Amino acid sequence: MKSTWIAPAAAVLAIALSVHAATAADEIKPMQAEGMQWGAVPPFLPPNAKIAVLSGNPMADGVYTLRLQMPAGYEIPAHNHPTAELVTIISGTLGVGHGDVLDRAKSEQLKSGSFVDIPAQQNHFAWAGPGGAVIQVHGMGPFAIIYVDPAKDPRHATSAKK
Repeated sequence: MKSTWIAPAAAVLAIALSVHAATAADEIKPMQAEGMQWGAVPPFLPPNAKIAVLSGNPMADGVYTLRLQMPAGYEIPAHNHPTAELVTIISGTLGVGHGDVLDRAKSEQLKSGSFVDIPAQQNHFAWAGPGGAVIQVHGMGPFAIIYVDPAKDPRHATSAKK
């Protein structure tokens, strides 16, 4: 059964998205790093990371940009997206690999300033290095994440604990 980004994520991102709602599409809007609004990640990602939506709305049609701040050792199990994902490593180290299971030995560690273009529907996984990582993700919405193994989907783990 496929898992996708659904309505519960709307509440998590509402505050960050409201910052951009009043901005005209043709207006230049600089954003200093200290002005970014960080919040808890939506339930489709493992807990303990933070997210900031910089531009657009990942849940709607169109281009979006977000940042993800991951603590040391943070892992995102094997998954794919219906659209391409463009990732820039802002700081720290990010391990990225392709396949159906997260396997650090079969991944490449990307350092600050690196970039990875992940094609649509390509099974991949990611993990933060020992100092954590901050990544910037660009893509076309609406965003969706489909875990290869539904048992690894954090949304299932959350509902099992209730």
